[in-house]
Formats: sequence, C-alpha cells, structure tokens
Amino acid sequence: MKMVKEMNKEKIIHIAVVVAGIDEEYQNNIISGINKYVNEHNINVSCFASYGGSLSDTYENSNIELSYFAAHGGMLKSRRFDMGEYSIYDLINFNAFDGTILMTNTICDSEIKENIIRRVAESGIPAVVFDCHDYPHLYNISIDNSSAMTDVIKHIIEVHKAKVINFISGPLSNPEATDRYHAFLNVMKESNLPVDEKRIFFGEFRSQDGRQAIEEFLQSGLSMPDAFICANDAMALTAISALEKAGYKVPDDVLVTGFDNTYNARNFCPVLTSVDRPLTEMGYKSVEIIMEILNGGSPEKSINLVSSPVFAESCGCKTEDNGDFINYKKRTYKRIENINLGTSILNRLTAGLAETEEINEAMDVLSSFVEELGCDKFSLCLTENWQDTIVSDVSTIETEKNYSVYMTAPLIWEKGKRHSCGYFPSRNMFPEPVKKGGNVNYFLPLHFRERCLGYYIITNSDFPVYSLLCHSLTLNLSNSLENIRKLIHLNKAMDELNRLYVIDPMCNIYNRNGFINLADIKFRECAEKKQKVMLTFIDMDGLKFINDNYGHNEGDFAIQRLAGVIQDSCIDGICARFGGDEFIVFTSDAVEGDDDAFKRRFTSKIEGMNNIIKKPYTLSASVGSVIAYAGDGATLYSIIKQADEKMYEVKKQRKNSRMASGK
Repeated sequence: MKMVKEMNKEKIIHIAVVVAGIDEEYQNNIISGINKYVNEHNINVSCFASYGGSLSDTYENSNIELSYFAAHGGMLKSRRFDMGEYSIYDLINFNAFDGTILMTNTICDSEIKENIIRRVAESGIPAVVFDCHDYPHLYNISIDNSSAMTDVIKHIIEVHKAKVINFISGPLSNPEATDRYHAFLNVMKESNLPVDEKRIFFGEFRSQDGRQAIEEFLQSGLSMPDAFICANDAMALTAISALEKAGYKVPDDVLVTGFDNTYNARNFCPVLTSVDRPLTEMGYKSVEIIMEILNGGSPEKSINLVSSPVFAESCGCKTEDNGDFINYKKRTYKRIENINLGTSILNRLTAGLAETEEINEAMDVLSSFVEELGCDKFSLCLTENWQDTIVSDVSTIETEKNYSVYMTAPLIWEKGKRHSCGYFPSRNMFPEPVKKGGNVNYFLPLHFRERCLGYYIITNSDFPVYSLLCHSLTLNLSNSLENIRKLIHLNKAMDELNRLYVIDPMCNIYNRNGFINLADIKFRECAEKKQKVMLTFIDMDGLKFINDNYGHNEGDFAIQRLAGVIQDSCIDGICARFGGDEFIVFTSDAVEGDDDAFKRRFTSKIEGMNNIIKKPYTLSASVGSVIAYAGDGATLYSIIKQADEKMYEVKKQRKNSRMASGK
C-alpha cells in the first residue's frame, strides 16, 4: 500500500467502469465493492452506464435461430432505443484512464461488447472482466457458475423429485448465462429427463424477463412443470410474483430457484433458493488488481472465487432464521422513503420541464431540482448539433457518429452554485478538468431513440444505483430536450411558412398578401394621427417584348432588377410585387412633393441599372402616385385604386408619346 500512496501523491488515478442495467442488484453489489476500494484509496472512478435492453420485451439473440426464436412467441425488437443507450460507450476515451473494469457480462449486444473490448486493447490500459475467459489478454475474475447451478438442479431433481422442469435463461451471448444453461442441459441429460425447447425462455437477466417468461408459458397451453430454474434472482423473484398472481403457490404448487443470493432474494417470501456469490468482493478485487498492475506487480490473469448453493423456502426446504429482520425493516423503509422522494422529484421535474420551450428555461427548472439528488456535482452535456434536424434511416443507425468533436455544457451545478461551459472537446468527457481524487462519477446517456443528444454526469451520489427512478429521470430529460428541439424546428418552419406567405420568392420583397397586411396597419396608424399617405403604383414597360424576343428567363431577370430598383428607391416605405409586372409602394406620414422625389430617385436608379446590366433592351416602368389623408372616407383600397388609375394615365401618355415620335 505504501507504493499506492506515493503514486497518488504524484497523480490522480482514474478508472473507468463499463456497465449496463445499473439499477439491478447484481450490478449494485459489484459497484459497491468498486466504490468501497476507490473511497478508501482516494481514487477516481467514472461509471459509464446504459439501460440497453431494459425496455424491450424480448432480446434479439444472435446465437438463437430466428425460427426457434419465433416459435417461442418472441419478436425481434427494434434496436433504436438500445443504440441510443449504448451511445454512452462511444464517449469513453480509454486513453484518458489508468485502467478499466468491464462489466460487459451485463451488456446483451455482442457487437457492442466486441467494440468495447477492441478499443480497450488498443488503449493498452489494464482491464478486468468478470466471468469471461474469451479474452486471455484481459484479467478475469470468475465465480464458479456451473458447479453451483449443477448442485441446485440436482437438488431439485433428487431431493424434491422434480421431473418436468422449465428453464428461464439469460442471453446466450453472455458467458455466465451460457455456463448456467449448459449446466441445466447436462444435469437433465445425466438424470435421463427430457429437455423441451418450449419450456426454455431466453431473457436478458432483467427482472421483467421472469414475469414475461411466466406470462408466455401460461399462454402456451403446456402443463405446469414441477419447477422453474432461473438463471438469476431478479428473474426468479418476478417469476414467483407472476405465478402467485395467476393463482399458483410457491413451493406448494411449483418450485422456483434463482442465482446470486441477492439481498432481495434472501428477504423475499418465500425465501429464494439460490447460489451465493461474493459479488462485493469481486468488485473490490477488480480495483485491487488494477492498482497492483499500476504499482508494477504481476497479478494472476484469472482468479476464481467460490460460489455455493443456498437451499431455502422456494424449493420447499426449511430456512433458518438469519436474525436480519430488524435490518431488513430498516432497509425496506429507507428504500420506500427513497422511492417516495424520487417520485416526488420526478413528478415535480416533469411538470416543470413540460412548461419549457427553450433550453435555458429547461436548465433553470433542472438546476432547481439537482440538489435533491444528493450529489456534489451535476453536469449536463449536449452534442454540438443536438438541435439539428436529422431524418433517421434505421439501416444506418449503427454507422452514425454519436458525439460531435465538441460538446457544450449548458448546466454545471456544483455544491449549490450554477455555471456553464460553452464548448469542450468530447474526448475530455468532463466539461471541466478533474482536480482531485476520491470521486465517483456516473455517466448516463441522453438520447431520443437512436439519436444521441448528449449525457449527464452525477458526481458522488448513490441516486443512480439506489433509485429505480434514475432511468425515469434520464428518459424525462431526454424527452424534454427532444421536445425543445422539435419546438425549435417547428417555430422555424412556421416562420418560414409565414415568410413564404408574405414574401414574393422571385423578387424577395413583399407579395400582395404581405403588402396588404402591413400597409393596412400603417394606414390605420396614419388615420389615427391625421397623417397623409402616399401610394405609388408601378407597372413595368415592355415585359411582353422581352419575353417574346429573349425568353421568359430573361423576363424574370428584368422583373428582379426592376424590383431591386424599386426597393432602393423606397425610403421608409413598404414596397411589394402586387402581381406579374406590377409593383406598389406605401409611404406613411407623406407630404406634398414626396411623389416627385420618389420619381426622381426611381428614374436615376433605373438609368444606373440599365448602365450596369447593359442589355439589348431597356428597363423602364410607368409610375403613378397619389398623396391623400388616411381616413375621412378614404380607405387603403380606394387610394390604391386612385394610384393605379394615375399610373395607367401615365402609361397611356407615354405610349401616345412613343407613337407620335415613331419609337
């Protein structure tokens, strides 16, 4: 230990933990052991956690034939949600850590696991895995799965005379699940008992799998078995609840066994027959191995810890009183209290976020609740492009890059004080440098379906592991961000639609609708102030000649140039394309002489335009203006009509003048 202490003085040791389903008791126990070691030795640990597979009904297991999978009533679930969850693993910059602990046995997706293992190998840092002999270059801590499972199944067959047995398995992509499944097959074969594939259910080691396995079995029409052997306690406990809900008593009508001997299993009613495994010791030992390597030691590549069967009430065996009832009551009350507190936080946060329309508003609401999570620091980090509109193609989900090169942190809450970070490299993971040891950080993904929005970091809080509501909080934050993103683009779309409704797309000035709406408002204001207005009507000369001789594209060009001249000639007025080759200008608070001034500006600018474009035709237009008081019987439309009539008088005079001159 002396060498460890000397190392810590020189450098802060930082270890990464990769895990899925952080709210399950198996993961909790291992993480508890990890945290115990790092707290004792002032080490930093960053736990990158996902809930991949937690919302699915059935796991898409690549080791099972699809026809077999379909025969069991399963459906291949969409991977879109899971890929969003697994995005958190893409964030990990393994080169920034001194070592890593890989709970890849909790990740059901084999491709994701292989990608993580490959990246760890490329980084060269020491890594520890659990119950996995597939990667000899990694350090492995195993707890015997086969012999203990064998003992449990033999006990059910030999002591309790079970003949028909159902098996609720974990995913076969998981080495532990494979060992336990093969132990079941071997014992059944040795006992000359048939294995009916219809009596086997493949889940993900999640608690809801036990319930689903029972529900599917009850719908199958098969007779009730003598026993349900479950590959872990989480599935076994929900299986018992589902059986009792259906009217079957355990162990009177059917036996049930689990695996892990978790706290909940030991205190369940009936107490669960299970396999005791030193999970907390496993977590503690994993950090110990990494520290031994960093201190120059050479620990064994593979360590085996002992497991042992625990026969209890759920298989019909008598359970001795363990004298833990008082502690159980205290822990149960604390758990209920935490759930009530978490539910209150979540409900109030949900209501607050529902009212937000902008990211700053959402951060204001979130920051007011962070302190109740009991953390030292909370950082919400978003991808640089989280607001972008992206149309997802399911076929390319797994090839999209999840995190932008730079991230932004609109909310950093630390011990009651709030600030933000504009941009930071995603390879840093943390928006601010880590300056001291002894911190436990939980990185949790924010996403909508497969689309990665970012992540948040909770530092020094047990909320992610003790609260079943942490996942709900994560979903809530993700949905709120997605709603804000959609609202931003909806508002942009509405603005664009409004613009298209009032703007002429070819000339980029107001169209008739835009002109009438805006000019009517200005006209009413002038009427209230007893002011004069000027309406100027402009009609292009010779458009038909240009179209017939040079084409309609050239005609459009001429209209656009004329629109530019009119816009440049309009001072503090509203100009618009009224239709075709007709334009109109509205000027409020007009005085006598404004009409002549406008005509002079227009004449000068159109001459300048002709000199610039140097076309074989000449841009020209007829202009008619009317100045009149707004109101007093005069309406906007009546004055427009007068200006239109005056323009046609000018046009007629110019035409007669050209005919007289022979032009």
